[in-house]
Amino acid sequence: MRSYPLVRLISLINPLSNSFRFLLLSFFSIFALLALWWLAPTIATFTRLGRLREFFEHQSERSAWLINAGARCGSAPFMWPSTGYLGFGYGDSWSIGHRHTGLDIFAASGLNQTPIYAAHPGYLTRLPDWKSTVIIRIPQDPLEPTRQIWAYYTHMAGPGGDSYISPEFPPGTNEKFVEAGTLLGYQGNYSGDPANPVGIHLHFSIVKDDGTGQFLNETRMENTLDPSPYFGIKAGVFDDWTEPITCDK
Repeated sequence: MRSYPLVRLISLINPLSNSFRFLLLSFFSIFALLALWWLAPTIATFTRLGRLREFFEHQSERSAWLINAGARCGSAPFMWPSTGYLGFGYGDSWSIGHRHTGLDIFAASGLNQTPIYAAHPGYLTRLPDWKSTVIIRIPQDPLEPTRQIWAYYTHMAGPGGDSYISPEFPPGTNEKFVEAGTLLGYQGNYSGDPANPVGIHLHFSIVKDDGTGQFLNETRMENTLDPSPYFGIKAGVFDDWTEPITCDK
């Protein structure tokens, strides 16, 4: 039987082409899944923006959306720190690659009007350069007693950095014990940039300990824990936000 060189060449290349096509398809499939995973928090957060706008535009009609300061959802170890609407949760994202490290509780009133209270007893520190932030060391995590955690409260200042933190906690305060319910300050909109203030709200995070008795950098997602279980709610980025999250939700 006569052999044709071209036929033999095609017979050799064709299996390689099939393998190459399979590898290429696998690569693009993996890339698409990674891209979807990367974009998913931003996509999930998008619906929260519309509802927050609705809250601001119709506050008098949205009182049922508020959780009142001092409330405990079921047997939760933390009390709710400030009256307001829970607008954003743990892991939310407003831009690709960004992840929200805590909960955002939006006031139904103006600057320096909505009180913020300690959600749990602990030892309060305010670094000398902190205008809007305090952090409270909790020696024994109520959900995991073998570890220490830190409760982080911020945005307690006006756009220009005028502090709304209680005068009981001046800059440089270190390890001052506070009971749950202690007044810490008032909601503000300080962002660090006077030209771009954030909406009036409390940002609350739970920060991990570094193992030597100090808190880690709160801006990094891996250094924080989801605050939701501490408040007896489900407010992670992929939890059910079809209705406003309250103690009953």
